[in-house]
Amino acid sequence: MSISSRTARTVRILGVASATAALALGAAGNALACNIRDFSAVASCDDNGKGLITVKDIDSSGKTATVTVYLESNGADVKKVGEQTTTGRGETISFSEDWAPNSTYRVHVKVDSPVVDDDISVTTPGKACQTAETTPPASDTPTPSAPASPSDSAAPSASASDSAAPVPAGDNSPSPAAGTSNLAETGASSSTPMIAGIAGGLVVIGGGAVFFGMRRRSASKVG
Repeated sequence: MSISSRTARTVRILGVASATAALALGAAGNALACNIRDFSAVASCDDNGKGLITVKDIDSSGKTATVTVYLESNGADVKKVGEQTTTGRGETISFSEDWAPNSTYRVHVKVDSPVVDDDISVTTPGKACQTAETTPPASDTPTPSAPASPSDSAAPSASASDSAAPVPAGDNSPSPAAGTSNLAETGASSSTPMIAGIAGGLVVIGGGAVFFGMRRRSASKVG
């Protein structure tokens, strides 16, 4: 009877331990299981002012999830924006989309095992993205020049006088005497006046000789 009691007590202890282990394994399995709560999505703008739909997967199980983004209107899909895959652990994927303010997008998440097949609704902000402003190029219009001042207009005449031909150097040869300037022009030498004086004296002497000779002849005829 005592052996049976001990056996029963042991069985009960093993049953409790098994149940506790099963509960712990079940909780761990649920913690590692992928579900839609591991995904979040938001509409934003990048640094260049382009629109984005960004999806973040924080699933720690490492399961591959297929994420597809659709633009919706009145509860119906208007267009497919794109499709990408993610393996969780905080991974972020982005879809380029020039979204309009207050638009609705449907982000569909699908995981094969464990099965996840659900949607996330995203509403864009009330203000659109703004593209980066570019600096306009500098104007090529030429700047008008200032009118010339009177001093500037007088500059050419001054330079003209400076550029005039230089006066040739004077002749350093001695100038002829005032009394011989006419002789130099006719080609006579400086001894011409002396010759002319001698000739004049000879003429006077000759004339006097002729005069006296004629008187002597007249006197002889009279006697």
